[in-house]
Amino acid sequence: MSGTPPPTRRPGRGPGDARAPRIGTPGGPGASRAPGTPATILHVDLDAFFAAVEQRDRPELRGKPVIVGGGGPDDRGVVSTASYEARKFGVRSAMPLRTAGRLCPDGIFLPVDGTKYQAESRRVMTILRRFTSRVEQVSIDEAFLDVAGSEALFGPPEQIARRIKAAIHDETGLTASVGVGTSKLIAKIGSDLRKPDGLVVVPPGEEAAFLAPLPVSRLWGVGPATATALAELGVATIGDLAVLPPDALTRRFGKHGADLVERAHGIDRDPVHEPDAMKSVGHETTFDHDTSDPEVLERTLLGLSDGVAWRLRGMGIRAGTVVVKVRDSGFRTVTRQAPLPEPTDLAEPIYQAALALARPEMRGKRIRLLGVTATHLDAPDQLGLFSADEDRRHRAMEAADALKRKFGDRTIVRARLLDKGLPAPFERDPSSPLARRGVDEASDEPEPVTREREPDADAGTEDV
Repeated sequence: MSGTPPPTRRPGRGPGDARAPRIGTPGGPGASRAPGTPATILHVDLDAFFAAVEQRDRPELRGKPVIVGGGGPDDRGVVSTASYEARKFGVRSAMPLRTAGRLCPDGIFLPVDGTKYQAESRRVMTILRRFTSRVEQVSIDEAFLDVAGSEALFGPPEQIARRIKAAIHDETGLTASVGVGTSKLIAKIGSDLRKPDGLVVVPPGEEAAFLAPLPVSRLWGVGPATATALAELGVATIGDLAVLPPDALTRRFGKHGADLVERAHGIDRDPVHEPDAMKSVGHETTFDHDTSDPEVLERTLLGLSDGVAWRLRGMGIRAGTVVVKVRDSGFRTVTRQAPLPEPTDLAEPIYQAALALARPEMRGKRIRLLGVTATHLDAPDQLGLFSADEDRRHRAMEAADALKRKFGDRTIVRARLLDKGLPAPFERDPSSPLARRGVDEASDEPEPVTREREPDADAGTEDV
């Protein structure tokens, strides 16, 4: 967002809206579906989401280069997102903060406020679900929708897209770009083309012609290495790729080559999926300064365990396994896991398990990051009966939870954590969109030690 907020705009064509030129013949060569297949897939992508939320909430930031990801250009870590004003200087997501500071010396650096962004994301996703139940949220700021069957209530897909854009702006003060097509691939590429506040509609049968002039790097599955290899074959655009013999690409890239051929013709068979059940709940935190102080490390693990347990109780589920993540000052990352004696939603058993797992990995090292994740989740009614002692603890925690929900999460704090200046935790779980930005997740089996290279996306980033 830049400058003052745009005036409230009702559904209709705005300056950022566009329709793909009607080139090609529906159902002709390169059509991604049979003739007559409707373009019912939408990709909705919030524009510069983190920065836009901050500019909306702080009018003095509007029209200024805002960089979200840290407290200043000397902080370590990476850019989570940058406002469009900052992008004019070359600042991009996942860029080291120090590099962003050199490119944009007048940039305004802000820390990631995960709680606020999650709340805004939930508001937007609630709006999307008014138009269809088939919503696949793929990150904190974007989702796919299949609006087939919604036309009777809301009009054709293009009109639905306009209504969604207007509702998001009217109710949240944010803008979104939307792509409409016959597949997720086409819709996603469309939403990226005319940011911010854009609308691109690709009619059925025109997918290949729409893709042809675009850089091959826009295709899913074409990273820097693949793009370099394709350039050696004379491929610069998606159209160049589409005319290559499929067998040549299969010989060069294997099955991936066959997939690239289909995508170059606009073919994408992946449907819009409904969200999977939550598989884990986790918190992690990056220290402002690496530390080897056992008391600080143990208090941090306790705080993370407390936050995980609070979320488990709020969702009415219990965990059967605890996973810890330890990253030292050399960016050496280790994850370890262990089953709990009994499934639980209480902090103490989660903390004790986390501490036992983490201690050997922290001994004699300066630690950069700690994380605690609960997995193997189940509803309480599928588990064993509570013991008398556990039942008393549950009643006490339920009373504390009620007070925290009413008066704020700092209403009741463990004495060991009171006024200790612990770093704020970052919520992590595979079903949380914030958790899907450039970080590793706990697996079902213990992970081997992995070495990661700097810069590191400690708090996640969001797409542009």
